[in-house]
Amino acid sequence: MDWKTLQALLSGVNKYSTAFGRIWLSVVFVFRVLVYVVAAERVWGDEQKDFDCNTRQPGCTNVCYDHYFPISHIRLWALQLIFVTCPSLLVIMHVAYREDREKKNREKNGENCPKLYSNTGKKHGGLWWTYLLSLFFKLIIEILFLYLLHKMWDSFDLPRLVKCSNVDPCPNIVDCYIARPTEKRVFTYFMVGASSICIVLTVCEIFYLIFKRVVRGARKWKKSTKRSVNYSKASTCRCHLKTEEKDNKSQTRCVAALRASAPNLTAV
Repeated sequence: MDWKTLQALLSGVNKYSTAFGRIWLSVVFVFRVLVYVVAAERVWGDEQKDFDCNTRQPGCTNVCYDHYFPISHIRLWALQLIFVTCPSLLVIMHVAYREDREKKNREKNGENCPKLYSNTGKKHGGLWWTYLLSLFFKLIIEILFLYLLHKMWDSFDLPRLVKCSNVDPCPNIVDCYIARPTEKRVFTYFMVGASSICIVLTVCEIFYLIFKRVVRGARKWKKSTKRSVNYSKASTCRCHLKTEEKDNKSQTRCVAALRASAPNLTAV
C-alpha cells in the first residue's frame, strides 16, 4: 500500500483544519501509519505460517486459524486508517468546488467582478457543515473499528494458547500456539491507545467548532440588538426635538401677536 500518496492528499487538509485537526493528523501519521509501516507489518508477517497446532490432521490448522482470526489485525488496521482518513477528503473536494465556482465567475463576469466567497477555504456556510460531518464520520468509524477489534479478540488480548474445539475437520480439542503473542499484544494496545487519542481529539474539535459557531452567532445577535436599540433611541429623540420646535414656534407666534395688539407693553 502506498501511504505516501495518502499523506500527500491529506497534507492539504492542514490548511483548512483547526488546531485539533492538525494534532489529529500528526497523531495518525506519526503514531499509527508510521508504526504500522515500520514495525507492525513485520510483526504480523508470519502469523499464519507460525500458527502451530498439535495435530497432523489435514486442514485443521487452517480452519483453527480462520476460526480465531477471521480477519488479521494488520489488515483491519489498514482498513481503519483508510476509512478514517477518507472523510477529510470531503473538505478538500468542497474547497475545490468553491475554487471552481470562483474561477467560472471570473471568466463569465471579468476579473474585477465581486467575489462569490471572501475566502474559499474559510469554514463558513456549507463548508462548515461539510467539515463537521467529516468529523462525525471519523468518530463513528473509529468507534466502530474499536468495537470490532474488541468483539473479535476479547479485551484486545492475544493469549499464547488457544483451544480449537468442535471445528471440523479437527478431532476433539486441538491446542494451537500463536507466534509472538506478547509482542503482538503490545502493538495492539499501542494502536488501540492511538485510536483512543484520535477519538478524544475528534470530540474536542467537534465541541470547539460548535462553541465557536455559537459565540459568533451570539456576537451577531448582540450587534443587531444594539443597532435596533440605537435606531429606536434616535427616532424618539427626533420626535422630542420636533415637539420642542413646535412649542417654541407657538410661543414666538403668541409673543408676536401680543406685541402687535399692544405695542406699548414691554417684556418683563
